[in-house]
Amino acid sequence: MGSEMLGKIKSYDEKNQMGVISSKQEEYAFHIDDWDEDVSPEDGDEVIFEENDGEIGRVSLLGAKLPKPEPVKSRIIAGLLGLILGAVGAHRFYLGYYRIGIYQIIFTAVTMGYGLLWGFVEGFLIISGNFDKDAKGRPLK
Repeated sequence: MGSEMLGKIKSYDEKNQMGVISSKQEEYAFHIDDWDEDVSPEDGDEVIFEENDGEIGRVSLLGAKLPKPEPVKSRIIAGLLGLILGAVGAHRFYLGYYRIGIYQIIFTAVTMGYGLLWGFVEGFLIISGNFDKDAKGRPLK
């Protein structure tokens, strides 16, 4: 039994069904028969794999078994906070980006109110879906 290692797929050739995993400045070749997922491997995928004396065994996507994060915060509430109270970073505090919220308060105070535009623009970005995650990486509902 080999040791489990973390790596990233450096390249994968669909035609030959062969790929290369980069891990700790080493490279390991794998075949599609070692792939333990229903979807095809793609360049840049982060993986966990078994390594035994340079030979690769079971290769799985890292995090494939983890549940998807559930949305907790509302896109509409965050957007409205940005449009109405964006000058004081209310939308950023609501989403958990406390440091940026403080920066928005300071920017608004230093520019004598022009920081209002920053929050207003972000409010539109949130409502339009261009800003779609809270500080913990959960999607907005």
